[in-house]
Formats: sequence, C-alpha cells, structure tokens
Amino acid sequence: MNHKIFKLSFLAFVFSVQLAFAQSAPQNWFLLNPTTDDYKGTAANSAYDKLLQGKTGSQVIVAVIDGGVDVSHPDLGSNIWINEKEIVGNGIDDDKNGYIDDINGWDFIGGKDGTDVNQDSYELTRVYKDLKKKYEGGNSTGNNNEYEYFLKVEKAFKEKMEEGKQNLEFFDNLCTSVDAMVKDLGKNPISPEDLKNYNPTDNKLLMAKMFLNVYAQQMGTTDYQKVMDDLQEGKKQFESMVNYGYNVDFDPRNIVGDNYQDASEKGYGNNEVKGPDGLHGTHVSGIIGAIRNNNLGMDGVGTNIKIMAIRCVPDGDERDKDVANAIRYAADNGAKIINMSFGKGFGYNKAAVDEAVKYAVSKDVLLVHAAGNDGKNNDNSDNFPNDKYADGSGYAASWIEVGASGPDGSAAPFSNYGKSSVDIFSPGEEIYSTVPDGKYMNEQGTSMASPVCAGVAAIIRSYFPNLTAEQVKQILLSSVYKPKAKFVLPGTDKKKTGYKKICVSGGIVNTYNAVQAAINYK
Repeated sequence: MNHKIFKLSFLAFVFSVQLAFAQSAPQNWFLLNPTTDDYKGTAANSAYDKLLQGKTGSQVIVAVIDGGVDVSHPDLGSNIWINEKEIVGNGIDDDKNGYIDDINGWDFIGGKDGTDVNQDSYELTRVYKDLKKKYEGGNSTGNNNEYEYFLKVEKAFKEKMEEGKQNLEFFDNLCTSVDAMVKDLGKNPISPEDLKNYNPTDNKLLMAKMFLNVYAQQMGTTDYQKVMDDLQEGKKQFESMVNYGYNVDFDPRNIVGDNYQDASEKGYGNNEVKGPDGLHGTHVSGIIGAIRNNNLGMDGVGTNIKIMAIRCVPDGDERDKDVANAIRYAADNGAKIINMSFGKGFGYNKAAVDEAVKYAVSKDVLLVHAAGNDGKNNDNSDNFPNDKYADGSGYAASWIEVGASGPDGSAAPFSNYGKSSVDIFSPGEEIYSTVPDGKYMNEQGTSMASPVCAGVAAIIRSYFPNLTAEQVKQILLSSVYKPKAKFVLPGTDKKKTGYKKICVSGGIVNTYNAVQAAINYK
C-alpha cells in the first residue's frame, strides 16, 4: 500500500487537511540548511554551493519501486533511465534479461495485453482468506500455532473492515451534507460572507456549515473548495478500502496472468511504467531526481541521477512476489540505490523478498525504505518489507529505514519510529514535487521522506563512487543533524521525546555533513 496520509480514522483526515493548507515553509524547504536557514531541511543546496562546487560526479541509477512514474514529465525526462540495450518497440528481448522492450523499467502488475492492476486487496485480507479455508470451522488440522495465528488475523481483519465501513459511512454522510448545502446555497464557490449568512434548520446542513467553518478558521483560508476536494478524496480512499482492500472476493491477479505461486517467475508484466495512477511514484521520483536549476517547478535532491521506474504497488497492498522480482530487476540492471515508499503490516512470502534483498546487498545496492505512517513504534509491530531476515541469518547491511520530519525539525505526527528499527529521519511534510501531466503538488508521508534520504545517498554515491553501499549508510547515519528541542512523540498528544529515543542515528539526514564525512572517510 502506498504510504498515504489517510489512515483508518477521522483524525487522519483532519491532519491531512491541516497539512494541505499549511503554508509555513517554502517549497524547497527540504533542500535548506537547518543551521543557517529557518527550516530544518537537508542542507543539500549548501553542499552543492560550498563543498561540491566545480566537482563532477558520476551517474547513479536510482530505482523507484512504486505505483508508476510519468517518465514524460518535463522536469524528469532527461533524468529517466533508458535501457540502451533494448530496441524500442520491436517486441524482442534484445538484452536477454527476461523482459521485452523494458526501455525505462518494468511493470510487474500489468498484463501482456497492456492492461494494468489498479486496485488490489490488502495482504491482511489475502492471508485471512487463505487461513479461513482451513480454520473457519475450528482447528481440525491440529496445528495449534497456525490456528492461533489465524485467530489473530481474523480479529485484525474484522476490526479493520468494521473501522473502514464506519469511516466510509462518516465521509459519505458528510460529503452528502456538504453537497446538499452547496445546492441549498445555490452557488459555488462559496465566500465567507455566504457561509456567515447561511442559517439552515436541517441538522445535516448545519453540520456541513460547521465543518467548513472550523477548517476555514483553523487553516486561515477561505478556499472551501479545497476542503471539499479533500473530503471527497477521503471518501474515495475509504471506498477503495471497503470495496477492494478488505474484500475477500476481490482478486485482480488474473490481469497479470502469471503463476502466482512461483515467486521465481520472471518476464510477466509489461513495459508501461506509468500505470493507471502514476501520482505517487512520479512525486517520489521528482524528490530524488527532478532536474536541478532548470527554472521548472522544483529541484530534486540528487544530481547525475537516472530514475529507473519499476511498478509493483497497486491501490492496495503490494505482493511479495512482485517486490522480490522488482528488487532483482533493479539490481540486475545497474541500480545502485532502490527507493521503496510502500509497506504493509502482514507478509505472505517474506522468504522470497529476503532472498532478493540479499541478492541486492551482494550487488552493492543501497535499499531505502519508508517506515510507515501509522504513528507507531516499529520496534513493537510488524512492518513489511524490512531488513531482518526471517531465516535468522541477520540483517541487511545496506538497508536504511526512514521516518519523516517536518520543517521545524520535529518528527511528523504521522510517522512511524523505532529506536532499533528506524535508522534515520528525513523531511516528509509539505514536500513539493512532480506529479503526472507536467504538474506539481505538495504531498506528505514517510513516502516522501524516503526519497529525500535516497537523494542524499545518491549524491554520496555520485561524487564518491568508491564508497560501498554499506559505507554510504554508515556515513548518512553518523552525520545527521540533531535538533536540540524535544517534540511530541508521533501517535501521541503530549508525550515529549527526541530523536535519540526514536531512531538509530538520533537525527535527520544532512547532505552537508554527509559530504564532509565522505571527503574525510578512511
């Protein structure tokens, strides 16, 4: 599942609207210097201006495993990876890597006929469906461990399904009330004066007025249409959760046409890397490698970047087979960094993913992964994929788990954390970047924090190519910026903490410090 800011609660919607309206930081804040500027960014611009001026780096391929990338975006175009060993459109696997016409990457959730998986179920749903066949009548198999796991899964599924239904009902009712209010007013857009003079007697219309009034006051805005658009987006997401994510009868895998049980299978999918909705992956790609200093939109963190677009994340939960093959594809085709802004609370075939991760580590690839947006401690809860090998053989040495920070240096209130399971924090609020059709917008989440960190890693790999992936990780973690001020622990209302208690490095990724550390690395 893409790490969207909407969670299964009304509070998540409230927070997303707050971020959508927040204009407290400039659009490039994540590139600014936390010691000399007013915003706690990564000091990427300072590193370019003072430490890397006049120096030439080497090209770095960064694989973006995500929901799709608009490779035609004008601020990404020249920074998109091109497979020079393939001949465009000839229908032949020219480089014999198992993928036909993979010019810019590959789509592991597409069909041979060009169709694509858009929605998919959650892994929780799929696990529950499989176990339910065996245990809904009781433990007839005598496997007590698996039966206990089934009961845990069943409880989680029913709770999540009910929560989703309740939230969908809430959003549906509120959307209906707001639409009725707009119709009753007889005009749109609505002005503050219109709302002030509107005095409905119907309770639903009164609720709609109060809703818009509250947000207008909290956000200091009169753009009621933006509030209504966000409300519709919330409804849309909960509709997808209920109708697809938690629907045990929904299975779009026939679109792909693979042998799903064979995790080693390759060659399935298609070469259309944008997919039905490339917003998330395009935004992630721009953060890493939007063309710098071209007077368009925004600047990416990294330079000398080539983005390899790999699609395997639907609207729902990614499947382990696809993740494993996406990681292997990236490693086999020259990626030195893989960004993974996705995750889920249940696994299906972790062994397959672990073997792919081990393979990537052996090929000197740095894997950067978003920690998640549930405001929870990953030390105490499952989050897949992760760096811990299920076979007990240890941890992935070149894996970085990333939490999200805000412009003021605090941990983002939605971010997951973990003193031992999250390595570093990185800017993830109010991140302005590329989206499809040549556009730009703000997004937030650890999905944004991860590519910021990946972009910093790409700078180090570009200008210091002799450093290994593991050494780059060590440099990033040892050179963090450490804010002195405490902040509210994510997922809580008042409990104060500092980065030392919620991540391994104790701070926020810092490009300037990392470049200095790389210069002096011995």
